[in-house]
Amino acid sequence: MLGKKYVPLFDYFKEMGEGEGKCFRVIKGSFVTNDTGTGIVHCAPGFGEDDYRVCVENELIKPGQSVMPIDDDGKFKDAVSDYKGLQFKEADAVIMQDLKKKGRLVSQGTIVHSYPFCWRSNTPLMYRAVDTWFIKVTDIKQDLLKNNEDPVWVPSFVQEKRFKNWLQDARDWCFSRNRYWGNPIPIWASDDMEETVCIGSIQELRELSGCPEITDLHRENVDHITIPSKKGKGVLRRIPEVFDCWFESGSMPFAQSHYPFGISDEEFMKKFPANFIAEGLDQTRGWFYTLMVISTIVKGCAPFKNLIVNGIVLAADGAKMSKSKKNYPDPMNIAKNYGADACRLYLCNSPVVRAESL
Repeated sequence: MLGKKYVPLFDYFKEMGEGEGKCFRVIKGSFVTNDTGTGIVHCAPGFGEDDYRVCVENELIKPGQSVMPIDDDGKFKDAVSDYKGLQFKEADAVIMQDLKKKGRLVSQGTIVHSYPFCWRSNTPLMYRAVDTWFIKVTDIKQDLLKNNEDPVWVPSFVQEKRFKNWLQDARDWCFSRNRYWGNPIPIWASDDMEETVCIGSIQELRELSGCPEITDLHRENVDHITIPSKKGKGVLRRIPEVFDCWFESGSMPFAQSHYPFGISDEEFMKKFPANFIAEGLDQTRGWFYTLMVISTIVKGCAPFKNLIVNGIVLAADGAKMSKSKKNYPDPMNIAKNYGADACRLYLCNSPVVRAESL
């Protein structure tokens, strides 16, 4: 059936399958199995990572582009005329009724399955593609692998297997977040996004914008600042996104010294790379990784000489300890009943120091 075209259930976006269009045909994807249903699924590249990847691979869409029929509030846009303004979950019943009238509904029912929820509010999330900013990590992958060979890791298998495998499969890093609170990304852009300026210092921002002295770089102090366009595009405004907090964590070696503003390069290099860092195994894809990426880009080397990886202390049932679940003993009771030093001595000879769970 590969390559066969089909009539879409709705006429919206049908032009994507006409003429030279490649949509509305059967394509191949390894994530679809034949042990349930027909082995054929509908791909919506704006609402799933696998869907997006397989559609790009089959040239149905271009990288960085996908059809997005709903807005930021989850309501259908003008292009979906029959359901325009309806919230996508509220539209379910209406859509099924319309399919039934057209004789295109084979069956309807309820299926229990996993769905993304906000871990803070425990409310369902709208899972869809949004425009984000990336660091092109794939261009420096070989440099990352080379720099990973220099430090000493304890235990070494984390460096040789887990971290190396992560670097080999590294994808471009999405470093932007659509939140209010956070470190503003210092990119000013024209409305059509064709002219962009990445600001490297407060002094540069003042020179380009003509703004007065700035001491606080939070959003409320910089978002109103504009920069005159050099290409006749009016003014450039700061993009609304803020940094992923892991970008800030990975910038720690430079930020702690206010490099390059508060310290000379010569003085900075006396303390860099760090003699050692120590953190949990879960930082393999977190802090260890972001430190390595930013250090490789800025200084071309690893940010540490030695790295000690500890395992994770888990709850009695093996689950991760969580403040919200309160599935852990009061640390002060341990200190009171057994003594802090006895606890330390026990942990120093436990699986935790060998990057294993306890």
